[in-house]
Amino acid sequence: MLQHELDSRGVATLCLDRPQLHNAFDDTLIAELNRVLTHYAADPAVRVLVLRSNGKSFSAGADLNWMKRVAQYDFDDNLRDSQALAELMERIYRFPAPTVAVVQGPAFGGGVGLVSCCDIAIASTSASFCLSEVKLGLAPAVISPYVIAAMGARQAQRYFLTAERFSADTACQTGLVQQVVAPEVLDDEADTLVNALLANGPVALAACKQLIHRVAEASTPEIRDYTTHLIATLRAGAEGQEGLKAFLDKRPANWIPTP
Repeated sequence: MLQHELDSRGVATLCLDRPQLHNAFDDTLIAELNRVLTHYAADPAVRVLVLRSNGKSFSAGADLNWMKRVAQYDFDDNLRDSQALAELMERIYRFPAPTVAVVQGPAFGGGVGLVSCCDIAIASTSASFCLSEVKLGLAPAVISPYVIAAMGARQAQRYFLTAERFSADTACQTGLVQQVVAPEVLDDEADTLVNALLANGPVALAACKQLIHRVAEASTPEIRDYTTHLIATLRAGAEGQEGLKAFLDKRPANWIPTP
C-alpha cells in the first residue's frame, strides 16, 4: 500500500503502491502516511522527501470503498475522518526538509492536494489533474489552503467550480506544478532536482521553508523583525560559516555528497 525507504544520501522516498486502485487513498493509507511522515520528520538524516506513485495514476483521490463507508458516517465521524486528512496535508506542507512530488499520471481530488503540499512538483506530459469534488456534491475543503496557495484564488475559482480535467501544461501555467517533461525523462529530471537540493545547506533549506511560510502568513512589521534575525542567525551559525568559507576557499561545502 505504501513503500518507503531512506537512501544513503538522505533522500526519503514515499511511494503510493495501489496501482490497481489508481493509488486512491483511504483512512488506512492516510494513517500510514501520517505515521511514516512523523518518523522521517524527526530523523535528522533526511535531507529530501520524494513523493511518488507506482502505476499509471499518481492518485485518484478518495478510494471508492472508503467513500461508501464515509457515506454512512454521522457528523462527528466525518469530522474525525477529515481531521486525519488535514493532518496529512499539514505534515507534508510543514515537513522540515524539501519535498518533491513526482507526478507520472492523473491526480484527482485529494491527489491534487498531495501535489500542492509539496515544495516542488514535476509532472509528466502523461499527467492530468481534476478537482472533481463538486460533481459529488462536495467541495475540496481540506486541501483548499494548499491548492489555492499553489495555483492562486483566480485559477481555483475556475477549477474548483467546473471540475474540468486539465493537462500537465495547464497545471504548470497555473503554478500547481513547476515543470513538465516527457515520461521517459521524468525520473532523470526528478533526480536532477533532488541533486540540486542536496547541493545546498540542510539548515539553510529548512530555514528557507520556514521563511516562505512565515512571509506568506504574517504582517510586514513582524516579517521585517523575523527576516533580519534569521539572516543574522544563519550567518553566525556553523553551516553559514562553512558555506562562506567553502566559497572563499573555492572548495565544495561539507554537506555536498561525495561522488
